[in-house]
Amino acid sequence: MTQVPTSDETIVVDPVGHVQVVYLGPVAPHWECRMIFGDEEQIQAFVDRIDARLRFLPPHDPQFRRNQERVRRDAERENLQVDWVLDYEDETTA
Repeated sequence: MTQVPTSDETIVVDPVGHVQVVYLGPVAPHWECRMIFGDEEQIQAFVDRIDARLRFLPPHDPQFRRNQERVRRDAERENLQVDWVLDYEDETTA
């Protein structure tokens, strides 16, 4: 029986881009994606996919959680950092 040596080392790679996904409120479109840094073409292609998954979904919709996880996995594959800003404050009630 041969043992394969295992490594406990974790290689940390800096993200190649950063996108902020902001909840705009209850009126569609609900989301805006903001590029913080990265390759503009790569980020735009990623934002297009986010838009297709989230455009008409408010954060309380059960489908939102599933699609949010898909966006996270997509970002991991492309080595992108994604921040979610979900705290919408209605300015008319302030």
